[in-house]
Amino acid sequence: MIYERYISGGRVALLEKMAEQLSSKRFTHCLGVEKASIELAERYGVDKEQAGLAGLLHDYTKELPDQEFLDLIERYQLDSQLKQWNNNVWHGLVGIYKIQEDLGLTDTAILRAIEIHTVGSADMSDLDKVVYVADYIECGRDFPGVEKARELAYQSLNRAVAYETASTISHLIRQGLAVYPQTLATYNAYVNYL
Repeated sequence: MIYERYISGGRVALLEKMAEQLSSKRFTHCLGVEKASIELAERYGVDKEQAGLAGLLHDYTKELPDQEFLDLIERYQLDSQLKQWNNNVWHGLVGIYKIQEDLGLTDTAILRAIEIHTVGSADMSDLDKVVYVADYIECGRDFPGVEKARELAYQSLNRAVAYETASTISHLIRQGLAVYPQTLATYNAYVNYL
């Protein structure tokens, strides 16, 4: 995968840029999600280059300061309710605007997959599902339930989305944290696959 169709300089230039702005742990995670996205794309007949680039870029803005996200919300006149959330929501929903600014990426399918990779959606394309699931199962992940998630990912994207969303919501509830409304909509849309 070289990604030159989508971004100037292609993968090599992008990796250099990402290595400069991300911690080594986050950078390694992005590489793992790229790899898992390509593997899932091959299995489910999704464009491997779109999946790989979306997987690589999914956490491109994860380590930005909060103020940058708040500025992006203002600059692009996004829903002001977003200000009530945090980086876990912002790096996808708001981060895509920074990606467009920095990299000139215009492919709407790739941007959509990055946008909803943490919150999901009731209406997800196969590319969206691939990135959503790959982020959860990449080889560096190690938490209770990840093996089950990996197993499901290679059986059914819909079952994997359902399992991951249910697990994420359970985790947030156990932590006493709010659940983003779009994540609840994702759960409701996929719960029948559990």
